[in-house]
Amino acid sequence: MTAAWAAALLGLSLGARHAFEPDHLAAVSTLAVERKGATAGLWLGALWGLGHSLSLLLVAGTLAALHLEMPEKLALCLEIAVAVMVVTLGLNALRRSLREGPFGATTTHTHGGTAHTHAAVKEHVHFGRWTLAARPLWVGLMHGLAGSGALVALVPLALASPAEKLLYIATFGAGSILGMAALTGLAGAPLAWLAKMPRVTSAVMATAGLLAVGTGLFWGWNSATELFG
Repeated sequence: MTAAWAAALLGLSLGARHAFEPDHLAAVSTLAVERKGATAGLWLGALWGLGHSLSLLLVAGTLAALHLEMPEKLALCLEIAVAVMVVTLGLNALRRSLREGPFGATTTHTHGGTAHTHAAVKEHVHFGRWTLAARPLWVGLMHGLAGSGALVALVPLALASPAEKLLYIATFGAGSILGMAALTGLAGAPLAWLAKMPRVTSAVMATAGLLAVGTGLFWGWNSATELFG
């Protein structure tokens, strides 16, 4: 097996495992409870992975190509920023759980002077003819930024050429897309079933919010201790 194939397979497998890191799961869980169905869950995970991969390719790829490492203090600052984001997602999930209660998410708007209420529309962005959910993409981008320094530091020493290192980083990102998409896709079906029972959905959202807040605080405290201690 050539070094390139070894780099690709290693990156793919480690990337898939990387998707199951606690801070990743905590952040994505607060978003997954808003989706209905396996397909919607799969796309949520894929978008998180896409954002994650773009950050890795841009930052980690540049560092690896230039044989540089991210300054430790900058890496810790990015970790703290991600921790703050995870806590914010958790608090938002708790807020939505309390606000929506037993009735679920709704929105009210007017057409032709007539106001009506229906299920809430999810936030999204447009790329040409494609419609993408905004939050999973941005959450993935932030996670990728925070993980870039650690990834470059762990790039296998046996990968001597910049091309092999970039291949490893690219397949690592692809593995994270596949891993998170598979996870959220599998979770989408039971979450769609729970969506028929708004009270249960509200409880699941609150649980996800509490887990995210706890994980974010733990992660942020450890990073802040290293940075300032």
